[in-house]
Order: sequence, then structure tokens, then C-alpha cells
Amino acid sequence: MELFADISELAIKKHGESLCGDQIKTARTENKTIVVLSDGLGSGVKASILATLTTEIIVRMLKADVGLADVVETVIGTLPVCKSRKIAYSTFAVMEILHPDCTYKIVNFDSPPAMLFRQGQLMHPDRRTTRIRDRDIFVSEGRLERGDFVCLLSDGILHAGLGVKMNFGWGWDNVAQHVERRLQQEPRCAWEVTHNVLAETYSLYGGRPGDDASIVGILLRAQNRLTILTGPPLERAEEAAIVDRFLHAEGRKVICGGTTGNIVARHLGTEVEVEIRTMTSDVPPVGQLTGVDLLTEGIITMSKMLELLQSCDFDPAALPSDRNAAVLLAREILTADVIHFVVGQSINEFYQNPEFSKHISIRKNLVRELIFLLNQRGKDVTVEYC
Repeated sequence: MELFADISELAIKKHGESLCGDQIKTARTENKTIVVLSDGLGSGVKASILATLTTEIIVRMLKADVGLADVVETVIGTLPVCKSRKIAYSTFAVMEILHPDCTYKIVNFDSPPAMLFRQGQLMHPDRRTTRIRDRDIFVSEGRLERGDFVCLLSDGILHAGLGVKMNFGWGWDNVAQHVERRLQQEPRCAWEVTHNVLAETYSLYGGRPGDDASIVGILLRAQNRLTILTGPPLERAEEAAIVDRFLHAEGRKVICGGTTGNIVARHLGTEVEVEIRTMTSDVPPVGQLTGVDLLTEGIITMSKMLELLQSCDFDPAALPSDRNAAVLLAREILTADVIHFVVGQSINEFYQNPEFSKHISIRKNLVRELIFLLNQRGKDVTVEYC
């Protein structure tokens, strides 16, 4: 089974600052996953600019398949050095995971060591020291396994509680123990761990962070695949083949559209059951159908779901707790890594604007807008029209 690097990146800025001096940037290419966390010296605007410059240089060079050692040398040679303190204006941690064998390399430059957990237990992979431009660089390499969890973090996490609730701050060992305890609860995604760590960090600072604090969590797991079937096809003769492919697709299956649901039900020799209690004033109810994980109405529900994704900024925790069709559809999309849309092009005249050409479908435009937003968030999305 193909493994997927589920990445969650979270940060809080120093109290009183308008910008966070820590910056995180991730990228996925066909042959690698790249994660960079940079901590600008100090805080505020200057720190943010330097950290942003660092992450941009590293990610662009790694995406161009420049060797990691050459990348590090370039960045160290580019970054200015504080004359009084003799330290770099920006530190960084870089993780590169190669596909499909999941071999990895982690490089730390004046940043806290990465944490690697296997089966919920902290590992201690070998780290070697190399000198680049008279600076010590720490490198660890290996191969990740399913269920492994990796943390990259800035020293703002380690310093949490310093002079507030702890004499010497939270510290690397205590953070690692905290992550271990959270992993014992078998989190479903990396976000559950990183959110927990950052919430504890904020609490230890007494709600007034004394430094920028950031964390990246990488959980290696099976890909969450989702297929969304919406709208009847133009040609009724194609219905059987489309339904068969949909029902045999890998992963979770969602239908958006009452007519579409009835087409699938007819080919299954059954009927859609409606859960009236899930209906709200602005969202039609959820339906139940054998072999389908979620069945919703089409245009209205998809439009409401799109509003929810934008209002919650794609954060699952910020979704409403209601069990209505739009919220359930948003959760399906947010928890999926690979999403395939099957979009029927037969137009429902009830929703179609008479001023539009018959070739301009409201459904198609909704799907296009959604795909654009999902691609921006790093989702792997494909679409086929029928």
C-alpha cells in the first residue's frame, strides 16, 4: 500500500508582534516531499522576512533536485550573520522524504533536533555532524515506516513556560514525552498531535507567548482516498459503467445530488433513505444508500460546503459541530488526501440560469472553484467529466 506523508504545520507569534518570525513551507513533487521550518533571529517583521527568505530558497532548490548539501551551503552562504552575537539571522530544519521508498534525510542548522517516533515511542536515530562554511550541520538519515511520526519544531516550543510556569522552560525531553503520550491515543492525523502540542505551548506561556513558536508534524500513513460522484452523465447509456467504476473505487465514496443518488440506487436495485433529522433551514437532508459513505443533495449543499471550507480556513477543528450534509461533506474533503471528482454534465434546469449557455453548468463551476482551492491546500485532485 502506498504511504502518504500527512503534514500539519502550526505556529503562534510572540505576544505583541504583528508577524510570526518562524516560517514553514512544504512542497510535494512526484518524487519527494519537502518540509522546511525556519526561525528568524528575534521576532517581528525582520525575523519573518529572513525566515521567509530561507524557506523559499531551500524549497525552490530542492524542488529543482539540487542536492541537499549544496542547498545548505548556498543558504548558509547567503544568510547574514549577527555581528555582535556571531550567529545566523535565520536557523532552519529541513526534511526530505523520497518517494516511493520513504527514505528520508533531516538537516538541522542551529535548530532543535527533530523528533522521530515509531509505534508511539521516541527513537534516537544516529546523527552525524558535518562542517559547511565553518558551521556545524547535523544530519540524520533512514527509512520511515507506516505509523512513524516526525516533529520539527522551533525553540519557542522548548522555551514555553520559562519564567512563567517552569524555571527552565518546557524542554526537548518533556516535549518528546508529551508527544509520546498523545501518540498512545492513536491520532488519525498529524494535526491532532501538533494542535495539542501548540495548545500546551500557549498555555505554558500563560497566553502571552514570549517567543514565536512553531511545529511541523509528519505522520506516515495510508493515503485517504475519496471519490465524489455528482450529476447525471450526458448519455444515459453510460450510467451503468460510471456507477460500477464509482462503487468499485478505492477509499471512501460520496454522492452529491439527489438525481445522481437515485441513479446509483436504481442500478443497485434499492432506494435512497432520507434522514429528515439532518435537514436544516438552509441545507437539505442526508441520504442513506448501501455502499456509499455519504449521500447529499447537489448544488445547494456543495455551495454551503464551499462557504464552510472558506470560513474555517480549511481547519477541521473550526467546522461547526452540526451533523448536517454540508458539514459532513466538508469533513470528508478535509480528511482526504487524494480526491477524484466524477462530474456528470447533464444540466438540471431548475438550477440553471437561463442567461447562461447550456454548456456553462453551475455544478461544473462549483467543482472548478473547489478544485482550485484544494490544489492551493496541497490536495491531490483529479476530475473527469461524463
